[in-house]
Amino acid sequence: MSDSQASVKAAADRQAASMQDYRTPIGRARGLGSAKSGTGHFWWQRVTAIVLALLVPWLVGTLVSFIGADLVNVQIALAKPFNAILFSVFVMALFWHAKLGMQVVIEDYVHTRALEVALQLLVTFACVLGALASLYAIARIAFI
Repeated sequence: MSDSQASVKAAADRQAASMQDYRTPIGRARGLGSAKSGTGHFWWQRVTAIVLALLVPWLVGTLVSFIGADLVNVQIALAKPFNAILFSVFVMALFWHAKLGMQVVIEDYVHTRALEVALQLLVTFACVLGALASLYAIARIAFI
């Protein structure tokens, strides 16, 4: 094969490869797609949504069963390990799902970089604080 034939073949190979690969040159060099970690974010949002969808009927049923109950009976019911564990899982999934959802809203609609970073930090701290406070309350009730 002559040099001119080899260069034509190499150019054709590059063109075929570029038609199949929609990533930017820097994305190809780093081995990343345009979304980078978006797939993982997408799946975790769906997983937390499924966990919440499965736990909400249990939560509603538990709360409805407390109608007319006195404080001692409610504390006894909440202190059962099964209920305490499910409440804890619900709280963690709820705050994680909220954090992921708010992250997407901020990324999509806040266009000032400094404000975006500040809001992301605020949302993260608020969700962590809310989850820790809720888990602490559940632990206090469960271990009384």
